[in-house]
Amino acid sequence: MFIIMVVVFVLGYVAIALEHPLRVDKAVPALMIGTLLWVLYIFGAVDIFSAGLSEAWNAFSATLAEHGELGESEVTLMRHFIVENQIIHHLGEISEILFFLLGAMTIVEITDQHDGFKVITDKIKTTNRVKLLWILSILTFFMSAALDNLTTTIVMVTLLRKLVDDKGTRWFFASMVVLAANAGGAWSPIGDVTTIMLWIGGQVTTINIILKVIIPSLVTMIIPLILLSFTQKGHVTRPVIKEEQDSLTSSFERKLMLSLGVAGLLFVPVFKTFTHLPPYQGMLLSLSVIWLVTELMHVNKPHHVRKQLSVMTIVKRVEMPTIFFFLGILSAVAALQSAGQLTVLAGWLDEHLKSMYLIDMAIGLLSAVVDNVPLVAGAMGMYPIADPATIALLNPEAAHWASFFVQDGLFWEFLAYTAGTGGSILIIGSAAGVAAMGMEKIDFIWYLKKISLLALLGYLAGAGVYYLQAQLIGH
Repeated sequence: MFIIMVVVFVLGYVAIALEHPLRVDKAVPALMIGTLLWVLYIFGAVDIFSAGLSEAWNAFSATLAEHGELGESEVTLMRHFIVENQIIHHLGEISEILFFLLGAMTIVEITDQHDGFKVITDKIKTTNRVKLLWILSILTFFMSAALDNLTTTIVMVTLLRKLVDDKGTRWFFASMVVLAANAGGAWSPIGDVTTIMLWIGGQVTTINIILKVIIPSLVTMIIPLILLSFTQKGHVTRPVIKEEQDSLTSSFERKLMLSLGVAGLLFVPVFKTFTHLPPYQGMLLSLSVIWLVTELMHVNKPHHVRKQLSVMTIVKRVEMPTIFFFLGILSAVAALQSAGQLTVLAGWLDEHLKSMYLIDMAIGLLSAVVDNVPLVAGAMGMYPIADPATIALLNPEAAHWASFFVQDGLFWEFLAYTAGTGGSILIIGSAAGVAAMGMEKIDFIWYLKKISLLALLGYLAGAGVYYLQAQLIGH
């Protein structure tokens, strides 16, 4: 079953990649493998647990020792452990992401339906492809560091619909938004799920991650932009705004909703810092406040205006297939993580690559295919934070290797860069990419042909800059 699970995941991934030729929404195979992998895991639990391959083997052994005297069979205990411990644990983590995404998408949609983004789009006058590409990419890069790459992508793709009419051109710009959002999120402790994990886990600190990773991340975005500056010509066509839509909200209301929307999104990391609660709770709190304001703002307006601008109407416009796709793909990855395939993969990397830089580079490349969260979690589990006092007692070779894994060590900083930016190589390789793919229906093969090479070149260039930076300034 261990191998069959991998085969099923690969087949499901191929079906997702071939969404347009197959004419089947990507949410379908994602939900299918998200369920089937857990089915295969629970039926193969005896073999997988007996081999000690599961990430939770030690935890299960403790459960077995605690309840074995009750007369329950080991098989029953294994299945109970998978259902009551592993699935519940991963469901909690997945739910946090889904509620965060649902809240962010709803806030963005509310702002959009109130023409809040028109305040920004009216200030972007240029239609020159190259200038617009640079403006949007730089804006995305810094916004994603303050918000996060997922929320920023949702906001920027929504903005693009106001700036670019042609679908093919909008796909191109949305893809570059994904690249810029992932690059911007990599150098901020709150810019990406993986950097949040490393930050909370104590592997990195705020100032060091910013100072050491911002330049490589900037290079990751700039290299593709420079190359595109030579190939992109002409101007974009803006969509025609219907006059009757403009009359639904006043200038004050548009500015108010834009301010509330942006403030609500920016509030989330502040909420997390002060309360230590999961980010999705801050997002839902922001949504509730914005919802209340809209209800009060439209209370005296005509019925048709209240209905059109009601959150109950607006929420129907949120891309639910994207939510289901996230649910399926994250559930599938969780099954692979629980059964131990990702742990085996991480161990193989450690054994064969034997280089801190190569291991991080490989994790970054793998994150284009497999979600970067379990990969980073696996790396955090494989390599505990080294104690400087212990390092002093080691022989020179062992001490040199261990020094990479101290707090703010090169391994952790480079991991933040590679795991954060490597997902841009494929559209499905990051939460930002999946969100853009769902919102704009970007074709997987189109992205592979048009963007993947650019993203790879930027990724390698940024990695090279980080390596040179480490050699020149040391650590």
